[in-house]
Amino acid sequence: MSSCLSPRSATPRVPSRALPRLRGRAGASALPGARGVGPPSLALPPPAPAPAPPALAPRRGGARAPSDAPAGGGARGIARRAARAPVPASSSRSRRASVVRAGKAPRAFGLDGDAEDLLRKYGDAAQATGQYIGKASGMRPPKARVGRPRNRRAGDGDGVFLLLLVNVVFFVLDQWLHLPWMKDLYLNHMRPQWWQWVTSIFCHANWSHLSGNIFFLYVFGKIVEEEEGAFGVWASYLLTGVGAGLASWILLPKGTGGVLGVGAAATVSLGASGAVFGLFAVSVLTKFRMDLRKLLEAVILGQFVLKRFIGEAQAAAASGGVGAGGVNHFAHLAGALAGVALIAALAKLLPPEE
Repeated sequence: MSSCLSPRSATPRVPSRALPRLRGRAGASALPGARGVGPPSLALPPPAPAPAPPALAPRRGGARAPSDAPAGGGARGIARRAARAPVPASSSRSRRASVVRAGKAPRAFGLDGDAEDLLRKYGDAAQATGQYIGKASGMRPPKARVGRPRNRRAGDGDGVFLLLLVNVVFFVLDQWLHLPWMKDLYLNHMRPQWWQWVTSIFCHANWSHLSGNIFFLYVFGKIVEEEEGAFGVWASYLLTGVGAGLASWILLPKGTGGVLGVGAAATVSLGASGAVFGLFAVSVLTKFRMDLRKLLEAVILGQFVLKRFIGEAQAAAASGGVGAGGVNHFAHLAGALAGVALIAALAKLLPPEE
């Protein structure tokens, strides 16, 4: 077989089957007629690429560990693995990096926690700027509150509850258990003892007497406690009750019956009615202030209290002080007047509330 030569070259073409034999021979040229031509170049396949390193995902605590997902998948796979990886909440830089890897743009004002950083960084400067602007514009800083402090625990009902409890306990000991020494707690007009001025306002003659007093004590005592606190309702109850007993001792006869004062039975006073009327007056007067809501409450309570006061005054004038069933109208009127005097004295002694 004749070899086909190119018209521009005298070098024969070598069949591919002869390449292994030519590759194993030494020398620069093994073909006859080759003119200084080196060994022919071989077309070899390119080397395989090195395997990609495993993707690293952030772990809690700052360490990084290889991801469980395979390394393949391209950029989208890496972004998905980064989005699923847990991000530590303590580092805002790690949060931003994870958001970028997940293909999401951060918000304009930062992620969670950046608002607190801004406040810590610029809060003092903003406060100083506001104070400067307020001072330049003529605004005055708020003054400290001067006057009688309000009771922040007012309205819890502890003071009224204790008053009701003492009244009920005294009634049980006196009228149900019939303890003989309970009679010594009544106010004896002929031989009054110092403790009787206080203890008599917790005693009652029967259940009807007690039930009416504790009802009004609960309603109006709660109103006073909302305004003045537990100490205020106790002070109002005791002072007005003692004032009512003192007026009864002065205005009523010291005894009844007997001949020329001999063998007369001593007049005794007991009951919380005088103190309750004192709470009537205190509850109305403590509502009077420059507040539309308080003024409306004062009008509603005042019309009831005024009606009761006028009724007691008419009954006292008709009966001479003590009405049917031994009702002491003088004590009721004196208790209400004592409440008015108490509020007037406090208004003079204490500075007004703002």
